[in-house]
Amino acid sequence: MTLIYFILMLGTIVFIHELGHFFWAKKSGVYCYEFSLGFGPKLFSFKRKNDETLYCLRLIPIGGYVAMAGEEVDDDSSVPKSKKMYNKPWYKKLIIVLAGVINNFILGFAVLFIIALIYGSYTTKPIIGTITKDSPCEKAGLSVGDRIIKINGETTRTWDDVTLKLTLANNEKTQIFTIETNNGIKQIKIKPEKITDNKGNVSYSYGIALDDTKYHGTGNAFKYAVSKFGSTFNSMIVTIKALITGKVGVNSLSGPVGIYSIVGAQSKAGLSGLLYLLAYLSINVGFINLIPFPAFDGYRAVIIIIEKITGKKVNAKVDAIINNIGLYLLFALMIYITIKDVLRLF
Repeated sequence: MTLIYFILMLGTIVFIHELGHFFWAKKSGVYCYEFSLGFGPKLFSFKRKNDETLYCLRLIPIGGYVAMAGEEVDDDSSVPKSKKMYNKPWYKKLIIVLAGVINNFILGFAVLFIIALIYGSYTTKPIIGTITKDSPCEKAGLSVGDRIIKINGETTRTWDDVTLKLTLANNEKTQIFTIETNNGIKQIKIKPEKITDNKGNVSYSYGIALDDTKYHGTGNAFKYAVSKFGSTFNSMIVTIKALITGKVGVNSLSGPVGIYSIVGAQSKAGLSGLLYLLAYLSINVGFINLIPFPAFDGYRAVIIIIEKITGKKVNAKVDAIINNIGLYLLFALMIYITIKDVLRLF
């Protein structure tokens, strides 16, 4: 069942992403050779009447693509120039390029809203709901109802911010909490408790948790979806910064095998757990594709904007070479991460 959940989840995210590109390409009159889910050998394909596009399902369910005329190199004389992407107005090209990202964000937000509407939602505010007895936070004087407004001088707007900052710290060093209480704002120094499990894995505990009161209703569901979407997006920004500065290593990243393991774990929480993971991954895919790195949608968007500002076309062949280099680097990174994920299983 984990394999089925994994394929359905990634398939949904990829389909929604590529559908964004495809819909706006068709709407803009761009000739589309192929709409494909997955990579590798073809499993199934068909064409609709009076439609040039070949619709494909391929073997490896970890991606997809829409092949459009004139997207990179103009080498097909059989397609009219008016139906090639490079001949479309800059704003239409930008919409086509970013439509996949926007679709992923819409999917993530919609799923978060549905989860909260059906199952109820928890507060996302950084307010302490429970404190473990004799934990570092209890010994430091924290109380239920206290609001964590900063950790080490960095603002925490949501509970996700608190969790992420403490996770990135991930050491025995004393952390400085800025707390808002009924008696005003104060700073408290807290040293986490080091915990080692039977396998020798080390973690650090502070002994605090979020309030587990559930809220229901359309208004609360909408507020939760907005807040959770924002905190997830912000978490990605913080994580990318941590990767660049070296606070987080490449070994901390997960690829398809790691995601497969997470899907298995989340499935134990039932449908709500799987839906939350779907929303989280969809927002992550959207964010990553916004990064202006070759092979990502963000890179294509930057090229379009540069061409508009300068009034000059970027050399198509050079652009294609840069794009392919980016793809090779991404595949190399994926292979490395996948090997690491496999080794973690043993």
